[in-house]
Amino acid sequence: MKTITKLTCVVLLVLFGTAVINLRADQKVTPNLFLGVLSTATSAELPAKAAELVSKADSKIRQQTTIDVVKAAVGLNPAAAPVIVGTIAQSTPEMAAMAAGTAAGLVPDQVEAIARAAAAAAPKQAGKIVEAICKVVPSAYKEVALAVAEVVPGAGKEILAGIAVAIPSLKGTINQILIAYKGSSTPSVSAALDQVALSEKSDSAKTDVAASGGMTRLNLTPVVNPPYVPPSGSPQNINPGSGGIVPAGGRNYASP
Repeated sequence: MKTITKLTCVVLLVLFGTAVINLRADQKVTPNLFLGVLSTATSAELPAKAAELVSKADSKIRQQTTIDVVKAAVGLNPAAAPVIVGTIAQSTPEMAAMAAGTAAGLVPDQVEAIARAAAAAAPKQAGKIVEAICKVVPSAYKEVALAVAEVVPGAGKEILAGIAVAIPSLKGTINQILIAYKGSSTPSVSAALDQVALSEKSDSAKTDVAASGGMTRLNLTPVVNPPYVPPSGSPQNINPGSGGIVPAGGRNYASP
């Protein structure tokens, strides 16, 4: 009886272990369900098909659907990333930033085109588009901001605010710039970014001074001059009445 019980326990442990291994394998492998659907579309049909999947998704899972659809579509045709994002943004404007940020992470070399396409299709989402892209590719914040500003020139405040949220280190400087614009005036994104650049240089200079203890470093490298070469010729005596002409080699004063 005891032998049967032990065998039963062993079998159960083996089955349980197998189930755990299968579960872990399933957790690691997360296939994109939209890849199969989009792979049947031609290159020309791909953007519209991607936009259709996003627009028909339930509102509760629309964000995740947008991420998965963009990953699948851009994976199939990376060069079409701006068109895919623009088409999704046009059909579902509230997903413009999510689509743009996801695509920017996949093809960072196309961030400007992606930002421009998304902003053109959903201009009211300009600030969020800049924020989403700059969070993924912060080094390209200037290019992204200027690209969106060209498409939506009246969204200066939203664009700068998007940068401030995405890159906290620039928040203080940008907030000061925004405070300077009162009422309905729209700040120039280009001018504001120039001020941000100057502030960054100033902060960098202060950091360098602080790192050196507030002291200006002097160049203490020794200067090596060529060796002294004595004049050629032998010394000569000079007659005081000879007009004061000193011969080569200098004077040879007689002892008193």
